[in-house]
Formats: sequence, structure tokens, C-alpha cells
Amino acid sequence: MRETIHIYHTNDLHSHFEHWSRIRDFLKMRKQWHLDEGEPVYLFDIGDHVDRWHPLSEATLGKGNIDFLNEVGFDAVTIGNNEGITLDYEDLNSLYENADFHVIVGNLLDRSSQLPSWVKTHHVYQTNSGMKIGVLGLTAYFKPFYKALGWNITSPVEELEKLVQELHPQVDMVILLSHLGIRDDELIAERFPEVDVILGAHTHHVLHQGKEIKGTMLGAAGKYGHYVGHMMIEVDTANKKIVGKKAQLYEQQELPFVEKEEQENLEWYRDGEDLLGEEVTELAKPLPVDWFNPSPLPNVLCDALAEWCEADCAFLNSGLLIDGLNEGTVTKQDLHRILPHPINPCLIEMKGAELKEIIKQTFNEEWPHLQVKGLGFRGKVMGRFVYTNIQFKGHEILIDHNPIDSQKIYKLALPDMFTFGHFFPDLQRLGKKYFMPEFLRDILQWKLKQ
Repeated sequence: MRETIHIYHTNDLHSHFEHWSRIRDFLKMRKQWHLDEGEPVYLFDIGDHVDRWHPLSEATLGKGNIDFLNEVGFDAVTIGNNEGITLDYEDLNSLYENADFHVIVGNLLDRSSQLPSWVKTHHVYQTNSGMKIGVLGLTAYFKPFYKALGWNITSPVEELEKLVQELHPQVDMVILLSHLGIRDDELIAERFPEVDVILGAHTHHVLHQGKEIKGTMLGAAGKYGHYVGHMMIEVDTANKKIVGKKAQLYEQQELPFVEKEEQENLEWYRDGEDLLGEEVTELAKPLPVDWFNPSPLPNVLCDALAEWCEADCAFLNSGLLIDGLNEGTVTKQDLHRILPHPINPCLIEMKGAELKEIIKQTFNEEWPHLQVKGLGFRGKVMGRFVYTNIQFKGHEILIDHNPIDSQKIYKLALPDMFTFGHFFPDLQRLGKKYFMPEFLRDILQWKLKQ
């Protein structure tokens, strides 16, 4: 006898709730339809559902997202780096306390190196015909960030090796929820024939009909809710064997129209804004921002960054500030609106000779107009660089009005987006201190309150 197991999957929504009404209604409708037909159906999210750029996710610290997943009836999720490293320890520890689904992560331990109470390393589902489906989950190995927050993240592939050995003999099928990215997923498919299906995320890749590697089927649904994934696994229930796998994506625009979806989206945004209405300070005069010309607010933020990190000097790009601040009351919502990025302060120690070369790279004339994507940046363009305690005298670069000593060790503060090798490759090899869980908006709030 044949049976088709239906798996629907979402990934990397990043709190783009403008697509959620359709996704929610479509998944609820499909789940009920399969249940009415007597077919097994499972709903999985592969992480980065939460993103604190959205006021509702910021105001509820992700718990609003969990309510959305509950409402649809998801069966399990794994966490992405946005759940894992953009919340402080206690906020992640309590994020899933009201979840009606399993949180499956095989490579995350708490500060005492134990499995957190809300995490399972795997879960076994059983269909009506008796097919046992083992589900594993793994998240990206961002060790310095997890460590700074108090978590112990372990090597995903090493954990997978142990989990597969344990789980494979007990089940008829293994599914991996992977927030690791397409390259790791391909390597896992090559190396682990025991894994039948990999549902992917993190690198925002799109696999319209899936991708089969050595018998393992990979599925992935892009980002921001542009697609919903559907994997159909046909099994022979008599000998409990998989006889076929098919993957497809449903484009969000082609999902059934939902009445009042725009109104719903607006309400979610406004609910978040209302919750962030707490007053931070009063400004006697406005603090405007200009991405391409000198303006006060980027300098205030850069000074705050240097102070917070107790650095000798600091720099950042004006494009981080999406807007300025008006005279009068400043709320948490204002700061979230102008600095929506999940970007942390970072401190790096280096010799004066290295510092001089890094500062010179900020003179790149193309950078201010560069449109930046990823790295936590949620703005439009890079904008001009501003500096604290860095002066320029002709062709000479000064730190605290003194010429740079090429052998002296200096402490440089900067946004963490510059430490990932994309703009300043030399910074990758240097030791870093990430200040977490504070974002740049928290540093600005601290400074304005002074």
C-alpha cells in the first residue's frame, strides 16, 4: 500500500509579516485538507522567523512570532541566528515558553552545558500507517556570538554524526531542519546517506523543484515569505520504504487572496509601535542625519560607540541611521525606527600600522553610495564614514591628536558588520570582543539619556 507524507516548510521570514496573512490561511487550509483526506501532514519552520527590525518582534522580543506559528499549527521549528544571537540569554531562554510545537536543535547547550529545557535534539513522528519519521534540527555555528551571550554552540556536523547513528536505526525516514546554508546542506547530502530530506535555510536559496543529491532531497523556500515549500514523500507502507520524493514551491503572490490582509499587516506594525511608545529622553534641539554630508546624529552615535566600548577611537557609517531625531520627546519606537539593525558594538585591538591601513580603507569613494545587503544591515546605503578620536592633518592620520605609533596597540570600536570580512578582510583574523546583547540603538539610547 502507498502513502504520501506531505511536509510544508517556511524559512527566513525575518518578520516580513506583509506576507503572513496569506501564508497562515494557506497552511491552515492545506493542513485541514490533508487531515480530512487521511493523509499525514507536517508543518516545519527552519528558523529566522523572528527579526527585530519589525516593531512587533522588537516590542515582544519575538513572542509575537511564536503566537503566529501557534495559530497556524506548526509541528516543529529549528532556530536561526536571528532567534539565537539577537536576543539576550534570558529572552531566548523564555522565547518558546508558550510554543505549541517542538523546538528541535541538536547543537545548542545552555551556560551549564546542558540541553535547554525548551529544546529537543530530535523528535520522532509516527503516521497512521506506522511509518516513523525522525526529525533533527541544526543551527548555524556562530560560536563567538553565542559564547558572548552565554550559550554553548557545538559543531553541527559532529552533532549530526552522533544523532544520525542514534536515530537512524529507530526510524524509517530522517528529515533534517537545517539553518546552516546551501553549501553545508549539499555536503551533508553527500556525506550522510541516512538523511532522506534536508529542509534548508540561512542562505535564502530557492529550490523550485528541490535538489536531489545521492538520493537525499533538498528543499528551500528563499526568504521573507516569498515562497512556501511543499515536499511530498511517497512511501510503501508494507515494507516501510520511500519510493518517491517530489518538491515544489508556492509563490506567495499566487496564494489565495485574504480579505483585509493589508489592514492586518498595518495593525501588526502599529501594535508594535504602540508597545514601543516608552519615552527615552527629551531633546532641546533636533539631531538630523545626512548620509553624504556632515551631520550631528552620526557623530553622537560614534561617540557613544567609543565610550561604550572604552576604545581609543571609533568609526561607523552614516547610513546606519535611517533618519534623524526631532526636537522634543524621543521614544523607544523612534530609536527602533532609525536604527532597526541587529548590529552589535565590537572592539578590536591592533597595532598602529594595521589601524592606519583600516582607516585608509574607509576613504573608498564608492562606499558612501553603495547599497548594502545582509550583514545585519537594514538600511539603504552605506553613507559617509564618521570618526571619534581620529583626526586628519594633510595626509597624516592622528589618534587623539597624536601621530599613530605603528607598534603601539590601539583599541578600535566599530559596528560588528565590518568584522565579517566583506569590507575589511584584514579584520577577520584579529581577536574581537562583541558587546552583546546590546544593539547600536541601545547604545544611542544610553548616550541620549546622559
